[in-house]
Amino acid sequence: MWFLLLGVLGVALKYFEWGPVASLHWAIVLIPFALAVIWWAWADWSGYTKSQVIKREDKRKEERKRSRLGMLDSPSQRKRRGK
Repeated sequence: MWFLLLGVLGVALKYFEWGPVASLHWAIVLIPFALAVIWWAWADWSGYTKSQVIKREDKRKEERKRSRLGMLDSPSQRKRRGK
């Protein structure tokens, strides 16, 4: 994601001919987009993306477990019937 933001910023600066980016060649300005493609290809190939999804799902499961255990441990505010 950072490569894309850097690429968009570079293209905008080049297009508006602002600062030192105006004198750079377009190929140099577009390098962050190529790096983003390489990063995504590596992340998918290596399983990095899938492992991050699994970690996020495990964290959500733990949070649900803790919140449900918290509900079980807390005293009920309702009065019991028959007592």
